[in-house]
Amino acid sequence: MSIKDDISNYKARIGVVGLGYVGLPLAVTAAQRGFPVTGFDVDTSKMDRLDAADSYIGAVSSEALAELAPTGRFEWTTDFARMAECQVIIICVPTPLTKQREPDLSYVEDTTAKIAKYITADTLVVLESTTFPGTTEEVLGPILASSGLELGREIFLGFSPEREDPGNAHFNTRSIPKIVAGSGEMAGDLVEALYANIVDEVVRVPTTQTAEAVKITENIFRAVNIALVNELKLIYDKMDIDVWDVIDGAATKPFGYMPFYPGPGLGGHCIPIDPFYLTWKAREHGVPTRFIELAGEINTDMPQHVVARLREIVDRTSGKGLSQARILLVGVAYKKNVSDMRESPSMKLLELLDDAGSQVDFIDPHVPEIPPMREYKQFLARPATDPATLEAGQYDAVLIATDHDAVDYPQLLTLSCPVVDTRNAIARRGLAMDTVTKV
Repeated sequence: MSIKDDISNYKARIGVVGLGYVGLPLAVTAAQRGFPVTGFDVDTSKMDRLDAADSYIGAVSSEALAELAPTGRFEWTTDFARMAECQVIIICVPTPLTKQREPDLSYVEDTTAKIAKYITADTLVVLESTTFPGTTEEVLGPILASSGLELGREIFLGFSPEREDPGNAHFNTRSIPKIVAGSGEMAGDLVEALYANIVDEVVRVPTTQTAEAVKITENIFRAVNIALVNELKLIYDKMDIDVWDVIDGAATKPFGYMPFYPGPGLGGHCIPIDPFYLTWKAREHGVPTRFIELAGEINTDMPQHVVARLREIVDRTSGKGLSQARILLVGVAYKKNVSDMRESPSMKLLELLDDAGSQVDFIDPHVPEIPPMREYKQFLARPATDPATLEAGQYDAVLIATDHDAVDYPQLLTLSCPVVDTRNAIARRGLAMDTVTKV
């Protein structure tokens, strides 16, 4: 039997490397569709949670893990030698930036090196991690070739960008259309056949470079438009115009306009990071990316703007500087109704306030304590404040950074201090705005 036959018959064992926000939902979805799946990760705490059918990702319920357990179709391990058992290996590891805002492909390269060590003939390798155009063939290809197996004949290489949207109840791994491409015709056919048996809709594009560019384009589109409304917010504030009212009005146009909303900065793994992958790659070709870089500057500067406005408000209302102020930060996840902390602007706000000498508490119904992160290690395990303990006069200001639905917003207005709202959360709920400043 060939790998193509085994994929068509759901007999090919799929190895998913990286059981995080992308990998775990994909592994579970593939197992639910009937494939045998082995998940790989270096984090032993994830193995313990999976052993207990206790999901650590919002997109995967613990019930789904429990239902899969008796089928035996989903296994997990830290033993990467077991990649030799897999006919399909899908890479779902992080692609962060360095401190110099250059691509950090170390996770991808290390994973691919492990694959090259254990891979056997007739295996398909697919990269899902977001990266710059050319990565699949220019970076993964040579590493896999070190296995001694011939690319395009004995092992096959493809790219299919992840499109997860944490907290979105309308779309999941199976229902989101899947972009696929292969390095060569045979690889493309295999990648297309694989995902056609996992998700509802597959969209094949001509090359892996095209597929990589599709993903980056999607996120640059969002980053640039968010930067635009963030800049408009600054302009309209000076004109005493509410940017939220402007956006709501413009959104009534049934064509030629798509609403984007301002905030305290960008968060999540994709939008704050992906544009810089393209700007880095563009430099190799001598092409300037002024528009993209300007958008990045605007979005990166938003936390400083928020803290500057907070400082003005605290000075005006209490006569204190931030060094003497006690602040309640509302929401530390990067977006509403999720626990995802990746690149959260709230953490930059917390760092800026901490550096200013403020005493900062936070509440977040989805984050009981600050989890391990690549940055902000000084805040590790800092616990959330119990909302039941909040009292009037306890704080000099409330800063709303993430507009979770489960927050008791009327309670915030009883704390007898200014509320600085970066998400329009108070006005959208029709609450009194007497003490609220939109920033």
